Amino acid sequence: MSALKILARQTRGILARCSLTSNLNVLSPSFVAAREYCDDIPRENFPKCRFPLPEKSEMEPDVKESIEFWEEKLGFIPNVHRTFARRPEEFRNFFKYYETVVENERGSLTLAEKELIVVATSAANNCLYCVVSHSAIHRVISKDPYVADQVAVSPAHTGLSPRERAIVTFALKVSKMEPIMDEDFKELELHDIDQEDAWDIGAITAFFALSNRYANFTGMRPNEEFYAMGRSPKK
Repeated sequence: MSALKILARQTRGILARCSLTSNLNVLSPSFVAAREYCDDIPRENFPKCRFPLPEKSEMEPDVKESIEFWEEKLGFIPNVHRTFARRPEEFRNFFKYYETVVENERGSLTLAEKELIVVATSAANNCLYCVVSHSAIHRVISKDPYVADQVAVSPAHTGLSPRERAIVTFALKVSKMEPIMDEDFKELELHDIDQEDAWDIGAITAFFALSNRYANFTGMRPNEEFYAMGRSPKK
């Protein structure tokens, strides 16, 4: 099952119960510019990104269908979907490639491990949107309300398992364009992570380097719903 489908299935009740009190005063460098055009606007009216976005009636049919599917499943439309809807061809290709590199079922990487890759590398790239949204997905999948936040702030000082630490360390080397040596692959092999898994770690990291930069220049803002997801056990 895809990460977003798990998110949808397990969090709809949370939105009805939680008070959304995200702190938007502490922002990543990539979001500072976006604040310049909304400092005097009430938080609930902040623009979703700095570009004009189409209404549903203006969207191409397949894009609208996809957005309405996730709106029904999640109870809201992720702002990344709203933003890409203004460029239908990019919308299709972006989410198709996301499905290809993240939601495939090959190899040994779990969905939770994949989301740790996204959180760690997006934090290294100062991407507020991806850190907040994928921390939410990780919390829901892993049922751990702590580790995603810890990885975003300081991957070296978290309670990761040896395997998780090896995955995150390799992903950060890829993200930072550090030389990748044979020793790096040997370290992964110590944790039952083969070359195909290593490829997947690199592919996810590379894809989100693209995603992080889209979020940066568009001033994409995380939906407030993401902040509350997975913070407390579902009752």
